[in-house]
Amino acid sequence: MTKPFQDHFSGQADSYAHYRPGYPSTLFDYLADRAPARTLAWDCATGSGQAACELAKRFRKVIASDASQAQIDAAISCTGVEYRVARAEQSGLDTASVDLVTVAQALHWFDLEAFYREVERILRPSGLLAVWSYNLLRINPPVDRLIDRFYRETLADYWPPERKQVEEGYAEIDFPFRAEADLPCFDMSTEWSLPQLIGYLGTWSATSRYREATGQDPLQPLAAELQGIWGEAETRHRVRWPLSLRLGYRG
Repeated sequence: MTKPFQDHFSGQADSYAHYRPGYPSTLFDYLADRAPARTLAWDCATGSGQAACELAKRFRKVIASDASQAQIDAAISCTGVEYRVARAEQSGLDTASVDLVTVAQALHWFDLEAFYREVERILRPSGLLAVWSYNLLRINPPVDRLIDRFYRETLADYWPPERKQVEEGYAEIDFPFRAEADLPCFDMSTEWSLPQLIGYLGTWSATSRYREATGQDPLQPLAAELQGIWGEAETRHRVRWPLSLRLGYRG
């Protein structure tokens, strides 16, 4: 039996679409070059569609699915992307029809055994599964220290146990595919003002749980501390997230 869907983000789907950073175009160039064809890609657990829209620039068609109707309703509209509400373990796609499956920052929520069976079913021979995650953002040492404390102390009791797999870069997750080694390094990066940073921190599932459990907003004291070292609130600082990528082929 597939484990129940854990919906951690529907309540903040609009904020998720607005504040979540985009992935580097070089990542999608790399994946498209290694797929057996560029006919069909499946972006599983698409969220607001950031990865799906990049894939649509390189593949003839992209199916982007999420188990959350709210996420699909808030997703970015892109030519070549068909959005669907569907579980990761039950895609509804045809057998041996997909060149590339992508999962961005979501594999830790899945019933892995059931999901991998579905991937084996829908991938073409030599089709590719690419999964990636990112951990804490980096800006500069004073800001990083405050965010690390917020993550590890203020929100410590509100992270689900699956979060540990993200911290490990999915290195310990079972991955029963013919893996590609010596992968290049990819980073997400952007430039944000302080309000944008606070908006992003508000999309963390643990932030939402803290609010629900305590009736208080943990971001208010953090924002006050950050203001003291940020400079003008609208000043933009470079924000970076190193990506952890795992890549494997269907046999």
